[in-house]
Amino acid sequence: MQSNHILRRHGAVLQALMMLAAVGLIFWAVNTPAVVGVSASKRELPVYCVQQDEKIVALSFDAAWGNEDTKTLIDILDQYGVNTTFFVVGDWVDKYPESVQALAEAGNEVMNHSSSHAHFSALSTNEITSDISACNDKIEAITGVRPTLFRCPYGEYDDHVIKAVNSLGMTAVQWDVELSETNETQVIPTGCWI
Repeated sequence: MQSNHILRRHGAVLQALMMLAAVGLIFWAVNTPAVVGVSASKRELPVYCVQQDEKIVALSFDAAWGNEDTKTLIDILDQYGVNTTFFVVGDWVDKYPESVQALAEAGNEVMNHSSSHAHFSALSTNEITSDISACNDKIEAITGVRPTLFRCPYGEYDDHVIKAVNSLGMTAVQWDVELSETNETQVIPTGCWI
């Protein structure tokens, strides 16, 4: 009986010491820069903004469906001396090549918003690069300029999507203020002007 009591007492002490050692090890690992640096992974992100000394805005539009307002939009931008970036979908380029040409001739950038507006996070790297390249080919055939910027469909991305974009020598660009057709604004503070 007495030996059982001693074993339980020593077992409890041993468990307490092991728990203390585990907590100490975790504390050391979390607070040691070399360990944190090795274990922490770098998240791949698109460009949301670019630090600037002056307050300027980069205006962009996504073109994926109709083109009813394209001419009016070009005229308004021209009236105010504004050039912008249009991220166009390859299917839109196929349907409205004259609109793509008009955007470029008006001095706007025509960049890539995918060929089919798929959910890229669900695609393989090969499928992503093939889709982007197909859209680049369509845009370049009309404008003579190969796109260097890409906007992810639905604003969805993960590390493998951004790495696939980067592998093509392109830069993924995201928005930080969105104005939808319902005039509701979604503001994501960035702390910088673009």
